[in-house]
Amino acid sequence: MPDKTLTCRDCGREFEFSASEQEFYAQKGFTNEPSRCPECRSARKARTGVTASSGASRQQREMFPAVCSRCGKETMVPFQPRTDRPVYCSDCFALERGTAPRRSSPSRW
Repeated sequence: MPDKTLTCRDCGREFEFSASEQEFYAQKGFTNEPSRCPECRSARKARTGVTASSGASRQQREMFPAVCSRCGKETMVPFQPRTDRPVYCSDCFALERGTAPRRSSPSRW
């Protein structure tokens, strides 16, 4: 597969889409070629808050203090608690839903 020369849709400059990049795109199942040069892609990611590790911009959730209605433990929840509804810590919430809380598996000897 030979290198391709593409034109950036933002700045209009030509850039190289190398054979190794094409293979990477194919392995990942990407069907479209990049439409922006590396510089414009970086600038766009910086503007939109996309990071390499997250893949997307995400605002920090506002958390609210609460007391678990089942065990009485202080916890933080991602919603404003109401007095007419029970609030559970993550362990009790899992028990209420019928799923076990996440725990690391015991080591085997």
